[in-house]
Amino acid sequence: MRHIKYLSEFFHCHCIILLVGLILPFFLVLCSPSEVISVPITQKEYTYDYSPIELETMSLINDYRVSIGLNKLEINNYVSIKCEEHNNHMLLDYVPCHDAFISRSDDIMRTIPGVINVSENVAYNYCSAKSVLTAWLVSPSHKKNIESTNSTHFGISIKVDSLGRKYYTNIFIEIKK
Repeated sequence: MRHIKYLSEFFHCHCIILLVGLILPFFLVLCSPSEVISVPITQKEYTYDYSPIELETMSLINDYRVSIGLNKLEINNYVSIKCEEHNNHMLLDYVPCHDAFISRSDDIMRTIPGVINVSENVAYNYCSAKSVLTAWLVSPSHKKNIESTNSTHFGISIKVDSLGRKYYTNIFIEIKK
């Protein structure tokens, strides 16, 4: 019996050593300093918890862009955070607006390397992703933002007030290639 207990301990110990010897180098390769440095600041440091309607709206915008021969836009979490901040501002006054757009735009340009252009769409009280996109596409200035050939990334926030009305902020950015 002693031999079985000894063999069991021996194999257990060597399995752990073997696992550490094989797995640890794998993780070190995955987390090497060169990879950490190469992760874009725009996604590395900022997270945003997207709601289903936000994801649906971005998907519809990208589907529309592709249908007219444009590139899909990449989601940028920092831009969505700025959209959410603006929605919170609009909720304070219960008024859709573009207040402080220049400040928001400057902040995005300072924070995300390579941003050379920022545009914004806002909307109020549309019940679905499809209805807000339809409204934006009927408006020449909003449509221009959605159809910009220079845009590379975007963010969105949709907030609901106490009466169930939705406030939308959608920001498009161009990152210099």
